[in-house]
Amino acid sequence: MIGNHPAQHRELSLLAIGLGVHIQSLPKGARIDIKSLAVRFPEGATRIAAALRELESHGYLRRERSRIPGGRIVTRTVSCNQPGHHRRTAATADRADASGMPVQSKERALRKSLPAVPRPARLAPALLQAATDLLADLRRHDPGFFLSACDTAHLAPGVAAWLERDVSATAVRQALTADLPSEGVRRPAALLAHRLMALLPPPPPFRTPAAPLAAVRYPVRNCDGCDRGFRSPEPTARCRDCQELAVPA
Repeated sequence: MIGNHPAQHRELSLLAIGLGVHIQSLPKGARIDIKSLAVRFPEGATRIAAALRELESHGYLRRERSRIPGGRIVTRTVSCNQPGHHRRTAATADRADASGMPVQSKERALRKSLPAVPRPARLAPALLQAATDLLADLRRHDPGFFLSACDTAHLAPGVAAWLERDVSATAVRQALTADLPSEGVRRPAALLAHRLMALLPPPPPFRTPAAPLAAVRYPVRNCDGCDRGFRSPEPTARCRDCQELAVPA
């Protein structure tokens, strides 16, 4: 049974409402990670990630990280019938214990929604891919910037807006990771979103495109061999036909 509050929610998008209803219909243990949902639906990973963030920000989803026997850390996504309820009622993603051993973990508070990021004038696929690759590469420079797929999908348009303004990937990386707090970064995605918006450089200065070079037109001259008119830079010359006849066999 699904109440009217999610179906008639005034702030959720139609995609988020539909996705929330679908998740509520799944059995416990079903996979509802972005990759699995993108295989099931035609909207694509970016739109599905945005819809999941909407559901999470309004309390319909809760993500929990827990350590299972063996030391591996997994993420469980809990779908709530009503915002704020902590009773596990529907699907969980990335089932933690295949052997059926119960996993005890502390419930984490609802993650705060990320700040808005700038948007490029035109989100070309190649530009978005370059932005996504840059964000995924941040953890190689600082392990603290290990971003989830949802966080990356949210931040990628902001990075694309920088790249669109002729800012090199190296300069973007420096602006995002320089002068970090000495005590470390608790929410790296939120920090990156804030910097992408607050430090956004202005567009590059407009440069008038160079005028195309005019085609060179040589004066008309009469061929010294057949007196036919043709264009040539030389004052005394023969046309092409006369030049070919003059070549010895």
